[in-house]
Amino acid sequence: MAGLTASITEPSQRADPRIGQGIDRLDTPTLLLDIDASDRNLKRMADFFRDRPASLRPHFKNHKCVALARRQIAAGAIGMTCAKLGEAEVLGEHGFHDLLIANQVVGPEKMKRLTRLAGIVDKVAVAIDHIDQAAAISEAASVAGVTVGVLIEVDIGMGRCGVAPGEAALRLASQIRSLPGIRFDGLQAFEGHLVNVLDRNERAERSAEAMSRAVQTRRLIEGAGIAVDRISGCSSATYDVTGVMPGVDEVQAGTYVTMDRQYHRLVPEFEIALSLLVRVISRPAPGRAVLDVGVKGAGGEFGVPAIQGHPDIEIPFFLSEEHVVVNHAPDWPIGQPLHLIPSHACTTCNLHRELVVHRDGCVVDVWPIEASGHLR
Repeated sequence: MAGLTASITEPSQRADPRIGQGIDRLDTPTLLLDIDASDRNLKRMADFFRDRPASLRPHFKNHKCVALARRQIAAGAIGMTCAKLGEAEVLGEHGFHDLLIANQVVGPEKMKRLTRLAGIVDKVAVAIDHIDQAAAISEAASVAGVTVGVLIEVDIGMGRCGVAPGEAALRLASQIRSLPGIRFDGLQAFEGHLVNVLDRNERAERSAEAMSRAVQTRRLIEGAGIAVDRISGCSSATYDVTGVMPGVDEVQAGTYVTMDRQYHRLVPEFEIALSLLVRVISRPAPGRAVLDVGVKGAGGEFGVPAIQGHPDIEIPFFLSEEHVVVNHAPDWPIGQPLHLIPSHACTTCNLHRELVVHRDGCVVDVWPIEASGHLR
């Protein structure tokens, strides 16, 4: 299957009456993408890795939007990373050919879906951390006559999934070598417990130390005569540290292409391209305003959102389903449109079904978020 290409400027062919309108006329809340800022982010990350050993395999879970994934491939990404089988199925249906599901895929129904996906794409791989997962994939793949790649997930400190570095990973690699229908592709390691360390020097030092456990594990397995094709991992907050370590081959950065409030604190060289157009719906007291979005419209796992262009306002909490209370608000009238910057882009995109793309305050396209809500 040939690699994908995509124009950076070609709009979709779907007629949408909003195209050409000023964004301030849109109904609210609406999820927006500043296409020029997003493209600059995309180029910055692609340029960083263009002449380096590691390759970009962006994480689809950030935006779940096929059009945006195509732009990442067009900029040089070798394939896409997915958090769920359902995300990979969406990409497979849209012609993407090299997919990594950076998660364990378990259960008889998922085995059917996984092998069906393996039959329509060139390469699909999943993370494993137990021989039982590998055995189930092997059995299903053998029956379907397909091959599924597996990456052994190594826990380098996240405390979630993964085998311990070293001998435990070597034992699992040795066990799966003879299983039919399986291709051992290497290791996955994610320093997710460190990506939110605000001090950049501390984050760099600690994440490099954590990833070194995966690199040492790779050397151990290779020393036993088992080829390790790749280590896949890293993030938008550690791309320039763990992503340039010898022995690391793929960078699963996701948030860089949209950005959010939290990641902008961590890597301010990337621009915030994602926002929610919202409106003031109430002025209950002087200096206080209420906006028309809540946790059903924006992810808040990393803290309260911000309001673009208004650094002095205070959002005391972000817990209501449909409202945001703002303190120290300027003299905004009822109906005032504002751009809310969510603290977490990934869970925000998952709550919406489309991205309204704009340039210079004008709507230029509307992209479906095809994989939003895919929890399986």
